[in-house]
Amino acid sequence: MNNPIFVTKPSLPELDEFIPYLEKIWESKILTNNGPFHQELEKELSKYLGVPYISLFANGTLALITALQVMRISGEVITTPYSFVATSHSIWWNNIKPVFVDIESESCNLDPEKIEAAITPQTTAIMPVHVYGNPCKVEQIQEIADTYGLKIIYDAAHCFGVKYKEQSLCNFGDLSILSFHATKVFNTFEGGAIICHDENTKKRIDYLKNFGFAGETTVVAPGINAKMNEFQAALGLLQLKKLDEYLEKRRIITNTYRELLQDIKGISILPEPPDTKSNYAYFPIFVDEKEYGMSRDELYEKLKTHNIYGRRYFYPLITHFSPYRSLESAKPENLPVAERIANQVICLPIYSDLDLENVNFIVKIIKYLEDKSKALNH
Repeated sequence: MNNPIFVTKPSLPELDEFIPYLEKIWESKILTNNGPFHQELEKELSKYLGVPYISLFANGTLALITALQVMRISGEVITTPYSFVATSHSIWWNNIKPVFVDIESESCNLDPEKIEAAITPQTTAIMPVHVYGNPCKVEQIQEIADTYGLKIIYDAAHCFGVKYKEQSLCNFGDLSILSFHATKVFNTFEGGAIICHDENTKKRIDYLKNFGFAGETTVVAPGINAKMNEFQAALGLLQLKKLDEYLEKRRIITNTYRELLQDIKGISILPEPPDTKSNYAYFPIFVDEKEYGMSRDELYEKLKTHNIYGRRYFYPLITHFSPYRSLESAKPENLPVAERIANQVICLPIYSDLDLENVNFIVKIIKYLEDKSKALNH
């Protein structure tokens, strides 16, 4: 296989389809500041996702940082070590202490059974992540939050379009934060959003993402500039038209991987989450060194020699990075499941343009390396 197969590739419309949108921007001279495409995309996304209110952002990290401000969170926030660093960085940026708890092996999500023990008088919120687009145990987490008077802010960066029990996964918790980064199933080059449940909260979000302005001469809060521009919004409108087609292609790729990988000893995959309509955002595998015959890192490097570039999402754990290592909750002995999963995971390539011939090739190489390793070890 000569051409490299990367873990993901952004879905893009034909350039010719984008030109009319650009012409409208040139004609109107409105480039940002809640322009017509921005307003239209908020309406269309609200409809497509089945959510009451959505506020668009320049990227998902700014949306996370702003969400904590919106809910006036302080003190401590319980979160997961198994995520991209933007999750915990947004907490630090707000001068809040992240408190890490372990994850469940069957979903890689925050383990609700571990949350209560981490609650202190300083805890004000829980920030779980729907890892790989798999729903957290939302009912159980909500019950804990209600008992202790905590807010829930979901990092929903992976789960655009995911439905749980026939409604948008983004309707759970107090706020949900989406990412429209180039690597996500729905992208606007860069971008993000906050989903909320009422008009007053949306107003506050919109003030905070626009320097705190509530009118031409009125500033009501120390906000920042986190607005999505018209170019991003225009691309989003176009992407939305093709999204179901992209997701269907991802579903076929996912099912092909599942079928082909099931008989390879030492390679395990996550079970399909119950009551869930997935977006097939990622395809993680987990390597058992003893069973497979080589370590995750050995397989990862050997795949590269065949031009297959997976990614170890999420390795190392956030708790291994220097800003977090000194925290009591970051100690490896407190996070045994997350530590094990992080040392076993490889996310295999998945994107809508990935043809099934390449999927077969990837699995064939994993199988070939297993056979070769076992032959050498005998």
